[in-house]
Amino acid sequence: MEPSFLKPSLGSRLFDAFNILFMLLMSFVMIYPFINLLALSLNDGADAARGGIYFWPREFSFDSYMLLFQNSQLLEGLVISVLRVVVGTCTCLFMTGLLAYIVTIRGFSGRKWIRLLFLVTMYFSGGLIPTYLLMMKLGLINTFHVYWIPSLLNAYYMLIISSYMQNLPESLPESARIDGAGEMRIYMQIMFPISLPVFASIAVFSSVGHWNAWFDVILYNSSGEWDTLQVYLRRLLLEVEALQQVADQQLAYSKYRNISPLTLRAATSMVVTLPIIFVYPFFQKYFVGGITLGAVKG
Repeated sequence: MEPSFLKPSLGSRLFDAFNILFMLLMSFVMIYPFINLLALSLNDGADAARGGIYFWPREFSFDSYMLLFQNSQLLEGLVISVLRVVVGTCTCLFMTGLLAYIVTIRGFSGRKWIRLLFLVTMYFSGGLIPTYLLMMKLGLINTFHVYWIPSLLNAYYMLIISSYMQNLPESLPESARIDGAGEMRIYMQIMFPISLPVFASIAVFSSVGHWNAWFDVILYNSSGEWDTLQVYLRRLLLEVEALQQVADQQLAYSKYRNISPLTLRAATSMVVTLPIIFVYPFFQKYFVGGITLGAVKG
């Protein structure tokens, strides 16, 4: 027979029940907008304007997705977006991680000043116009390099990675130095592999930022040669919304009779969001541990 002191009390069981209900409610609140967007994107545009669509489409239609994917420039924008994510994330991880390692070397006298210098950039920036003039002087306007060079070093990511590295045993790099290893070799072969959880977490942050970016594309890519997927989708959405104001409404209706800005906006959100949702589970096992351990010590 189970001892009485091992049996959960009534208050404990009520707390557990309330906790489960609360978590279920919070999960529903976070998941429902995504389900609603999916239902809207798969619904007929004219019918969606009536409202009342919550969990599933009322009149099933793929017209919004067909309009998105029949654009010949969409594939080119997708390639540029993926290339930006890969190049921007990899270079940011390498350079920011190297900077984080430098400011954790106890024998380096300038590490505190470097940390302070980059910390100031988190609160003060040069502004939009000076930044644009700088990019123009560097010859980065209308080039692919403007997407990844400005994001090589990130002060916030540096603080997270350096906090993680400071929690690692100091004997690891010291023993490597005694054996004659250089700092770059210590970083690449010792510090980087054992700091993989925090690097994976930063990779999620950086890749999402590059994937969702669109304002810098419009700002620095006036020629349109390096337009990303997000810019093409935004331009297409604005074109469909402008159909409401054209003079020949009959022509607009015959061409887009089953599409509305509401359903196209939902389909666009799904196209932009799904790649990140599919990638995130591969980094989830590193995400929580990397950020938590990196935030223990400042």
